[in-house]
Amino acid sequence: MATKKVIAVVGATGAQGSGLVRAITGDDSSPFTARALTRDPNSEKAKALTKLGAEVVAADVDDPASLRKAFAGAHGAFCVTFFWDHMSPEKEFAQAKSMAEAAKHAGLQHVIWSTLEDTRKWVPLDDNRMPTLMGKYKVPHFDAKGEANGVFTSLGVPTTFLNTSFYWENFLYFGMGPKPGPDGQLAITMPMGDKKLPGMAAEDIGRCAYGIFKKGGETIGKTIGIAGEFLTGQQMAAAFTKALGRKVVYNAVTPEVYRGFGFPGADDLGNMFQFKRDFEHDFCGARDIAGARALNPLLQNFETWLARNKERIPIE
Repeated sequence: MATKKVIAVVGATGAQGSGLVRAITGDDSSPFTARALTRDPNSEKAKALTKLGAEVVAADVDDPASLRKAFAGAHGAFCVTFFWDHMSPEKEFAQAKSMAEAAKHAGLQHVIWSTLEDTRKWVPLDDNRMPTLMGKYKVPHFDAKGEANGVFTSLGVPTTFLNTSFYWENFLYFGMGPKPGPDGQLAITMPMGDKKLPGMAAEDIGRCAYGIFKKGGETIGKTIGIAGEFLTGQQMAAAFTKALGRKVVYNAVTPEVYRGFGFPGADDLGNMFQFKRDFEHDFCGARDIAGARALNPLLQNFETWLARNKERIPIE
């Protein structure tokens, strides 16, 4: 029997990485085996991955030596960063650089870098349509990822650039789910106007990554954009209404109002939504639902995801 190729999965207990580990371990005919990288191999999530058949190893994206050790002997790696853990684009860029350098050092044959657009290519820093944040970003959690693309390229790492979409899990964990207004009416609030937001289930990102690894070298050097569905705020509210059995409306605020909500990262997210609204054609055009389904036949649409997760949506 041929030896299976090792895929090192950064953030294996996180939203994207766990989807990839489960896709690999759940496929008995997989040509790959999963090496799950996590800061804490003794966590319950890590132990669950061991039970699935993954090799769990300790590695920290802030420790380049641990990444080099974890990537050694692997065929490929899935690289992802965790902006909302620290909210520092400089730290995110440094982590991406460490991963790229570790991949180069290990001689990996295929890396997938989970990335996003550098919005400054559309809205330069001197463009006052949206405020500049932290002195040199428009959408910090996008821009540093997009900027880091160049590191993988300049090092000659054989990379597929995976442009992801808005996680529907944000409705579970990020406080974006339906909330009652002063009149008790449930509403989702976003500054998207009537424009469509590409979204998807986080686990489907990992499953699409698995599809990319299975395609092999043909995707190296390419940018692949994925989504589960493109929906307006009105369409999402209608889907919530159907799933929850309670009327949910869409509260379309301005980006200025959203940035002023005052929670950590409100300005970043306000700019993000404004970018997606103002450049809907480009942003949706860079993401392909049919292509995502070809990579991942289990791809969920919003209605399917809601049916599976409605009990988990926190309603105040």
